[in-house]
Amino acid sequence: MKNICFFNSISSWGGGEKWHLEMATYISKLDYKVLFFAEKNGILDSKIDKNTIKVEHVSVSNFSYFNTFKVDKVAKVLKENKIETIIFNSSQELKFAGLAAKKAGVKNIIYRRGSAIPIKNSFINRYFFSNIITNVLANSSATKVTINANNKNLFPDDKITVIPNGIETEEFLLELNKISKEENKIFTLGNLGRLVKQKNQFFLLDVAKKLKEDNFNFKLIIGGEGKLKEALVKRTKELQLENEVVFEGFVKNPKMFMAKLDVFLLSSLWEGFGYVIAEAMLCKKPVIAFNISSNPELVVDTNNGFLTAVNDVDSFVNNIKQLESNKDLISKLGKNGRHKIVTEFDALLIRKKFKKYIDTL
Repeated sequence: MKNICFFNSISSWGGGEKWHLEMATYISKLDYKVLFFAEKNGILDSKIDKNTIKVEHVSVSNFSYFNTFKVDKVAKVLKENKIETIIFNSSQELKFAGLAAKKAGVKNIIYRRGSAIPIKNSFINRYFFSNIITNVLANSSATKVTINANNKNLFPDDKITVIPNGIETEEFLLELNKISKEENKIFTLGNLGRLVKQKNQFFLLDVAKKLKEDNFNFKLIIGGEGKLKEALVKRTKELQLENEVVFEGFVKNPKMFMAKLDVFLLSSLWEGFGYVIAEAMLCKKPVIAFNISSNPELVVDTNNGFLTAVNDVDSFVNNIKQLESNKDLISKLGKNGRHKIVTEFDALLIRKKFKKYIDTL
């Protein structure tokens, strides 16, 4: 029996929380004793199966690591539960849980990085990566590169392991098969994500403008909510694209959203792991995205989609036109995309990789 702690105090739901819950649940059913630190009454606290996972409540802020009493309290729990490995997911937890784990003598102190944004070369980061963290898990090769992007000596490269996010392909496809599909009367493009700067939906409006100028018959559906929605709607009106561009709002069922599309467009300026790309590919939708960040780890140019230079309107437009004029190509790229996700990113495969990883620490 090995003892492992997952530490995630975020009260809301996101990719990191999903990963922590899935891995903790999987490991708890095998030969690991699992301890989970979570925010009281947060989304993780409500989802964890407390019959198989022991839960401790904790609240962490950016400066909690200065609270020595709080750090010592967590360290005591880690020591009492004989924790050998701890995994946390955010920069604030890196500091707080990292210090507590160090005080408790935890052997493996792992920071899981899920964002492909370079780490700042600050004194505090240099201290924690040199003296506290023993290993780093990255959710993509692109994320791994960003660890030492601002300081090549921040952390040993051989201590950074890439294990991507997984997707429940069997369950996904079973649900997808229940969705009735209609033949689109108009060529339909789609984008799904938060309406924020990172997702770069203003670029898609430029693409739509060019398509309209070329007398291309299409519809662009943008799903999601975010602080830029009002500005995006305003820009749509300015470009006179109200008849071509639809803002879907919050999308509860991504599968139903994807089923309406012919092609999925990803305009993000960076992605830790393009989960929405994986969903589109499972739905057999060709993907057009920028050749940056983790996108090339999913999108293989001309095999299951197209990769372009950042903000290259003409390339996006040309690829869209090429697909519209060749339904066989859409089918081919779609099938290749689904095959890649099922064979490389299936959740069970990823969980087994994670199990093998922690077993060898």
